[in-house]
Amino acid sequence: MTSKQRAYLKSLASTLDPIFQIGKSSLTPELTEAIGEAFNTRELIKIAVLKNCFDDPKEIANVIAERTHSQVVHVIGKKIVLYKESKDKKKIELPK
Repeated sequence: MTSKQRAYLKSLASTLDPIFQIGKSSLTPELTEAIGEAFNTRELIKIAVLKNCFDDPKEIANVIAERTHSQVVHVIGKKIVLYKESKDKKKIELPK
């Protein structure tokens, strides 16, 4: 992913609300599966890491991206943005 594409996805994500929250139990297999299923209906997902989660948000983002075959757009504070291109319902057209 180029920096131009990443900047474009960041701008799209700025208006999104987090659809998942990671709490004190950190990253569970059920949560990872739910995030993977969410990529069936959307390409861009924002996740909030709550204050009672003691794991590093960057590490969590990398683990989720690896398990769901998505890409980390960015991690700011305790917010994670992930992108996975949809093969069937492509809505986001990335700049070249």
